[in-house]
Amino acid sequence: MTRAEFEDAVGEALDLVPPRLMDQLDNVVFLVEDEPPPEDPELLGVYDGIPLTERDLAWGGHLPDRITIFSGPLQRMCEDREELLDEIAITVVHEIAHHFGIDDEALHELGWG
Repeated sequence: MTRAEFEDAVGEALDLVPPRLMDQLDNVVFLVEDEPPPEDPELLGVYDGIPLTERDLAWGGHLPDRITIFSGPLQRMCEDREELLDEIAITVVHEIAHHFGIDDEALHELGWG
């Protein structure tokens, strides 16, 4: 999958998120990178920011939170395009959940491993 196709797939995954949930995202930008940091080469995505559950009244004026999806590990772990599209969607939902303060343990319990 080309970079443009991968970015389109991330956009399509975002389109699958219910609008009422997307409307509650606050100050978030979505990025696509080829590879994660060398210290975590299998990382599929990462949320970098302050979850909504940790913001207080003094929060403001911060740079946008970032959700980054890494194309390399996702493409390497998937056997075909259909599986890749599914994994991109799962990764997008997983990282959005972190923005809402949902940790990995809760995500695993909900089936979003």
